[in-house]
Amino acid sequence: MSVLNEVLAANEAYAADFGAKGELALPPARGFAILTCMDARLDPAKYAGLSEGDAHVIRNAGGRASDDAIRSLVISYKLLGTKEWFVIHHSNCGMEFFTDEVIRGLLANSLETAALGVEGFYDVGTGPGSAEAKYIDWLTISDQAQSVTEDVARIKAHPLVPAGIPVYGYIYDVVTGRLIEVPTATAAGKAA
Repeated sequence: MSVLNEVLAANEAYAADFGAKGELALPPARGFAILTCMDARLDPAKYAGLSEGDAHVIRNAGGRASDDAIRSLVISYKLLGTKEWFVIHHSNCGMEFFTDEVIRGLLANSLETAALGVEGFYDVGTGPGSAEAKYIDWLTISDQAQSVTEDVARIKAHPLVPAGIPVYGYIYDVVTGRLIEVPTATAAGKAA
């Protein structure tokens, strides 16, 4: 069942009260960016106290510092003036429940949605699949604090990222809604 009509109706209601939001400036008003996970349980506007126009929010599976995420952060700084960045992963992330080998095997068997059981993800599709998955680094997570620290360090070490931008590392707790600092990540992300 499609949600198309629900989305379009919600957009009509939103646009009806849009008001002065069309006049928001292109650069984020509060001058920062967040790299976080695409998980539907995370609402960066709520957990970081954002209004429209306040900050850049970059989302991908796991909130990982992929090449594309770094590309977005560099644009955020270079062209739109952000001065601080956050890397925020979260507890109970789906990226913790599989490895590169698992996703590659699932996709090789079938392109249909897999199921999650007590033993992890398993294929319920009938095929065909594709071997193309072997060419992707899926950036899975085995340890949340370690992955946050690795991502902050990768961002800071990138040749297009100025040394003066601080990058903070946090884990969002999906049970309490709290942001928990990862001290090793924040240390790695200190501005020079």
